[in-house]
This record gives sequence, structure tokens and C-alpha cells, in this order.
Amino acid sequence: MELVSVAAVADNGVIGDDGELPWPSIPADKQQYRERIATDPVILGRRTYESMRDDLPGSHQIVLSRSRQSFDTETAHHAESVEKAVDIATSFDAERAYVIGGGAIYRLFQPHVDRMVLSRVHGEYEGDTSYPEWDDNAWTLESETEYDRFTLQEWVRTDDQ
Repeated sequence: MELVSVAAVADNGVIGDDGELPWPSIPADKQQYRERIATDPVILGRRTYESMRDDLPGSHQIVLSRSRQSFDTETAHHAESVEKAVDIATSFDAERAYVIGGGAIYRLFQPHVDRMVLSRVHGEYEGDTSYPEWDDNAWTLESETEYDRFTLQEWVRTDDQ
């Protein structure tokens, strides 16, 4: 199973501020993000899950949480570890699962993801959550597409970390 981290990241690495995006909405980014993850399982933290309750992404939501083990949504599943989350995603016969945040989940999965799809939002923003740094030597920029207000980058891991 391929694990793909998907995030919108400002030039200074910020991805969020108090559970919200710190920049004004970018409809083209939201559309490409939603289309990308629509039919595959997504892995996310409890707070991110709760912030998306009215419009849950993905075919299944695998929620990492220490404080909550069950959810009232049929497609939501609890996982207590990276390994358990991957096992659950694999059980759906999906070719890939998307890691969609928040910050602690991105950090936890960074050593395990095979690919990163990053919307590099133009500009620097204030925020309390950042995307984890990575070793440039372990990744190759596979593609880059310019949009209004962001650049979509696809990175592929080049080593077996």
C-alpha cells in the first residue's frame, strides 16, 4: 500500500492556526485536494476528523486517537498506531491511503510515507502548526504545477527509510 501525505503548506511551513487554514480559501486547491482523496481511505487525527464532520473526505476515515475509540459515522474507524492505521487501510483493498493531518499525524507518518502531494501556498502566514521538515536527499521532486496562489508539488521518496 502506498502512503501519501497531502497538505497545503505556506512558504514558511505553516499549515494551520487554531484548527483553521491561516490563509483565505483557495477554491482550486480545495477542489484538486477533494478529487484526489475522494475514493481512497484517509488517515487523520481526531481533531482534524472533528473539524471535518460536516463534510468528511475519503471513502473511509481512519482516525488516530488516544482519547476516543469509537465514532458515530459508519465509515470512521479507530486506530491507535501507524501500524494499525495501515492495517485498516489495507483491509479495504485500496492501492493507497492518504495522510491528511493534523500536524502531529503528519510528523508521526513522515518516516512511513512514500509520496507527498503538497500545495505550496504562496506567502508566509502566522500559525501554530507546521508541516514536518524532511531530508531533501531522501526525496525527489517528481512534478510541479503552478496555479493561482499555490504550486502543486509531488515528491517521491528515493530511499528505504
